[in-house]
Amino acid sequence: MDELSVSQLAGRAGVLPEDVERLVQLGILVPGEGERPYTSGDVRRVRLASACAEAGLPLEGIGAAMASGKLTLAFLDHPLFRWSGRTAETYRDLAARLGMPMALLQRAYEAAGFAPPEADEPVREDDLDLLPTIQAAVAAGIDEDATIRALRVFGDSLRRIAETQNHLFHSRIELPLLRSGLSQRQMIETALQLGSQMAARDDRWLLALYRRQQERAWIADLVEHIEAAVEEAGIHRRVEQPPAMCFLDLVGYTRLTEERGDDAAAEIAANLAELTQRAARARGGLPVKWLGDGVMFVFKRPGAAVLSALEMVQEAPAAGLPPAHVGIHAGPIVVQDGDYFGRTVNLAARIAGQAGAGQVLVTDEVVAAAEPDGVRFEALGPARLKGFNRPVRLHLALPA
Repeated sequence: MDELSVSQLAGRAGVLPEDVERLVQLGILVPGEGERPYTSGDVRRVRLASACAEAGLPLEGIGAAMASGKLTLAFLDHPLFRWSGRTAETYRDLAARLGMPMALLQRAYEAAGFAPPEADEPVREDDLDLLPTIQAAVAAGIDEDATIRALRVFGDSLRRIAETQNHLFHSRIELPLLRSGLSQRQMIETALQLGSQMAARDDRWLLALYRRQQERAWIADLVEHIEAAVEEAGIHRRVEQPPAMCFLDLVGYTRLTEERGDDAAAEIAANLAELTQRAARARGGLPVKWLGDGVMFVFKRPGAAVLSALEMVQEAPAAGLPPAHVGIHAGPIVVQDGDYFGRTVNLAARIAGQAGAGQVLVTDEVVAAAEPDGVRFEALGPARLKGFNRPVRLHLALPA
């Protein structure tokens, strides 16, 4: 564990030396002996105290709670807390050293979901890994706008992971411990022991999940390039088939959640995710966006989209869900930053809104491309959909 002086502690925590002295006077910090009486745990204590002060909590009250034994911050010495400290370098200096415009650096922070740093602000230690990677991406030929868009996706996805992890720990471990009669201090100490056991494998589980997803994405890209190379060699002719967009919505979701509350909404969301993940992936589909009361999917084969949709609407009631309805259209799709855009997407969404409870509606393009066993189509005729000038011919997909 680091041994730090007052000035070193203040620098790494991003505060002034007098702020450190005040925390000592309030009993929030308890320095050791010698010229370097502080530790890396004290860096975290200072940062947590600063966050409490920004949230409007009186530091005097925190000191009094610690003095009475009702609160302790000793747990911040545990290696489970890997919060980053500050370096002696400023962001202006780091930007100059990397050859990165300060404006790009600040845009990167904002895209990742953080407040843009000031030029003279001390650099966080973890930024020594983050920012050179961003600059390397730009140097490799990825333009700044694309880099920022990608960083926004990464930042938002990781934020959701972190918040979900924290919510589970809070709702399933911390709150039950408090309800059992433990004090805040006892709960924190007990929860820390449990958290240490859960974190024993470090972040390898998260990296393993990412690499599994990365493998799938890379293989899909490589297969496409190999197919193109084989076709150029005159050995194989590519089979062209448009992908299909599929929108599933739940009937009466808003009214149901208003009547039954947030817990019911969370349960419905979990059941919907389980059903749709299983049904879509079994036929090569990919859920790409969760919409509260529905899901957006992409399928390589329109026939697979129809079969999957029929399965989902049939099984929705047994999964504890309101009735579902689906719209499917096949055609060109614009893919950017993990999301899907274009007329095909918009039309599929409009068709889902046209479908009744338990119905799967599709377009001519889906019928022409889909030849799945066990499915028949009933022509419903043209329908006028908002945002589309010409009527769209719709068909009702049914089990054969």
